[in-house]
Amino acid sequence: MANPGRIDAQDLRDVTLPAKASLTTKLVNGSIASMKPLADLEVIDDPAAAVVALDPIRARLLAELAKPGSAASLAGRVGLARQKVNYHLRALEAHGLVRPVEQRRWGGLVERRLVATAASYIVSPAALGEAASDPARTTDRLSARYVIALAARVVREVGELVRGSEKQGKHLATLAIDTEVRFRSPAERAAFTAELTETIAGLVSRYHDAAAPGGRLHRLVLIAHPSPGKSRSQE
Repeated sequence: MANPGRIDAQDLRDVTLPAKASLTTKLVNGSIASMKPLADLEVIDDPAAAVVALDPIRARLLAELAKPGSAASLAGRVGLARQKVNYHLRALEAHGLVRPVEQRRWGGLVERRLVATAASYIVSPAALGEAASDPARTTDRLSARYVIALAARVVREVGELVRGSEKQGKHLATLAIDTEVRFRSPAERAAFTAELTETIAGLVSRYHDAAAPGGRLHRLVLIAHPSPGKSRSQE
């Protein structure tokens, strides 16, 4: 949760990344894949991959595989037989949610160690195809559901842009601000809204240039909502 009054922002920058050197890996009685850095977040937009990741057992395995593990090491932690864990791991691997990092040979057995492709995951509305949310289809733009539709569009669009920028070896130019403000009254909340709207309109008017050569359109979305779990009586 963001701290009241504290603003965290990521600067807008287009930076070409240097070629990534493979991390050092250890060979133990077999070949292993190069260790890639674990992504903080992976956006799932493939419907089949979403179905696999949303299965409760497989979701638990993904969480456990933030660090490399094998079917044998995971079996005790999730309370399943090793063969059953292997079955679920093969499904996760087939949809690109985990990858092998090491093989160990114990006598006549080969132990494969795998790791998740990311520390956490989010399913993009794109996985729902035509049924996905679309702000343009929301009739009430003052409703909470419109806020949800906007947030879902951010997941879909930025997820697609991140994937494209990674293929080009570039950072994606983004800006994120996350903070909290406690209003003394509904009247002050309304005044804050009016002042913020006027300020943003002025900034957009000053910096927007639809005809600038080499310019690029950016989407600006501003969302505010009550912090969850905090009623007036609790405050």
